[in-house]
Amino acid sequence: MHATLPLLKASDFPPIRRTRLTTLQVNLGYLCNQRCLHCHVNAGPNRTELMDAATVRQVLDYLTAQQIETLDLTGGAPEMNPHFRTLVREARALGVRVIDRCNLTILEESGYADLVDFLAAQQVEIVASLPCYLGDNVDAQRGKGVFDQSIRALQRLNRAGFGMADSGLLLTLVYNPQGPVLPPSQSELESAYKRELHLRYGVAFNHLFTITNMPIKRFGSMLISQGKFDDYMQLLKAAYSEQNLDGVMCRSLVSVDWQGYVYDCDFNQMLGLPMCDDGERLHLRDLMQRDIAGAPIVVMDHCYGCTAGQGSSCGGALES
Repeated sequence: MHATLPLLKASDFPPIRRTRLTTLQVNLGYLCNQRCLHCHVNAGPNRTELMDAATVRQVLDYLTAQQIETLDLTGGAPEMNPHFRTLVREARALGVRVIDRCNLTILEESGYADLVDFLAAQQVEIVASLPCYLGDNVDAQRGKGVFDQSIRALQRLNRAGFGMADSGLLLTLVYNPQGPVLPPSQSELESAYKRELHLRYGVAFNHLFTITNMPIKRFGSMLISQGKFDDYMQLLKAAYSEQNLDGVMCRSLVSVDWQGYVYDCDFNQMLGLPMCDDGERLHLRDLMQRDIAGAPIVVMDHCYGCTAGQGSSCGGALES
């Protein structure tokens, strides 16, 4: 796989600093039942990196020490971590909002038959990948048969109340482009998703997030192989919008890797660009009593992916 970090270092991206910390995004490991072309984590069925019980306990301690509002769980497939349910239960008992970034097909895997009921009982918010409402497009990006599995999973989630009016169980879908282009209007695409998924499959959901593909890891390597990396970076830079700087996720979020080391965002984590103190990378235990508001954020050229066009973050487009 081609390394993208050397191509991103010589950057003119403007310096930015942190605001108040509200969200802890935790990568529970790179193990996943899928291996998607756009995956910036390089997750897959053969990955062995998984957060252990001691680090999960540090996550819970940090939620308490810093009075974190939101715990955002990602992976890989976060549900495949053996400590996933313990972390969810204890975080919810603390009154923390919990988000599960679910690939949907995990709900169809053997050994996860009761996962939907568990997520509903804990009132976990589900943010689920579905890069298109057309089967051929999804299977081309995520693997043959993934679309049908995803629709069955969404129907199960609907039956449990997720995405249904007045249930209180939120279901958000995530779109990302199939190639080196910017996402379309989030609001217009959400309307199209709701219409098509309801008409074709009787599926309902609350919101749609559009997320720009980042020029790193698996997607970045594919761009290099196809000779499209420079063109894609020029596209991102040409579409830069200064007003998106106020809303980028790194200003109010800390990303934690499976070993407990901390980063300004998930993308920096995948590039190996940790938050540092005097050159030493920081661990979650180092931040227990530290106020990091005002600290500088590590930026490189990939940051243009979050500020291009309507903007892109873990919460979707930055412009309404």
